[in-house]
Amino acid sequence: MRIFLFCFSRISPWESDPYRIDSIQYTMYAIEARNVSKVYAWGVQALSGVDLAIEEGDFFALLGANGAGKTTFIGIMTSLVSKTNGTLKIFGHDIDTDFSEAKKQLGVVPQEFNFSIFERVIDIVVDQAGYYGIAKNVAEERAHHLLEELDLGDKKYVPSRTLSGGMKRRLMIARSLVHSPRMLILDEPTAGVDVELRRGMWHYLTRLNQKEGVTILLTTHYLEEVEQLCRNAAFIRGGKIVISDSVKNLLRYQQSIRYVIETDKLPEEIEGGKYEIKRLDDTTVEAILRRDETINSLVEFFSERGLVVKSIDTKENALEELFLRTNNTTA
Repeated sequence: MRIFLFCFSRISPWESDPYRIDSIQYTMYAIEARNVSKVYAWGVQALSGVDLAIEEGDFFALLGANGAGKTTFIGIMTSLVSKTNGTLKIFGHDIDTDFSEAKKQLGVVPQEFNFSIFERVIDIVVDQAGYYGIAKNVAEERAHHLLEELDLGDKKYVPSRTLSGGMKRRLMIARSLVHSPRMLILDEPTAGVDVELRRGMWHYLTRLNQKEGVTILLTTHYLEEVEQLCRNAAFIRGGKIVISDSVKNLLRYQQSIRYVIETDKLPEEIEGGKYEIKRLDDTTVEAILRRDETINSLVEFFSERGLVVKSIDTKENALEELFLRTNNTTA
């Protein structure tokens, strides 16, 4: 979001126009982190001088291997972790001096399911609104709308334990949006979600960002997810932001990616056609996709042969590999 501030300044009285307007362009940041550090009580330094700025309205990916500092940084944003040094502002609200307002701006979808499996779906969303002082009738209206939007309309009154993994992910998104936050934080939102549901979540998140202007911060291990959804990304490594750039620029260095694909069954021999495919066992193969190929095209390849894809995962941390390649290229 770009705001123009107009400053009126007095000039000399003999000029024809007694006032002039100076236009100053100002960028509103959803997140402004300056020199943020975290040292845990047992001596581990999880963050070391993190500087990061995310513009309002961006779809931003925070990438890095396990233990790089992603979870700690998100924990500081959401008050689950206290920082050691530095400043962090959320839409201009300093988390040290104005945390209640800062926290209202955020909706968080953690990687782990953290709701009662015995509560009804509708109650989980409505109760969350209560923490933000939202009246029950307003909360119920918002909850019904969000659950319909996320294809959970027919599951409103069932216990959450009866939902599939993908449905539980969508329930957590509905819960995180019930107070109408300006920013949504998603930590591995499609982990364990099948390909079809993943595409549906992509569509919803894209619309949320582009049509409703919600800023989104995403962590993920799926390279294609970053490519499809995000405009900008930063790599965190050893508690520091080591590179931040547009996704378009980062992906210039990626040549191929290796996936492990589980199916319902496999024939004795499987011909990969244009794909490089290696059989691992009776239901699993390893496939290498070139930069110009997509997961969706690979799923279609299996479907045309009567095979059902049950799960897809990267064999290695492709995003970390991408960073290393980018770092070596630009060094």
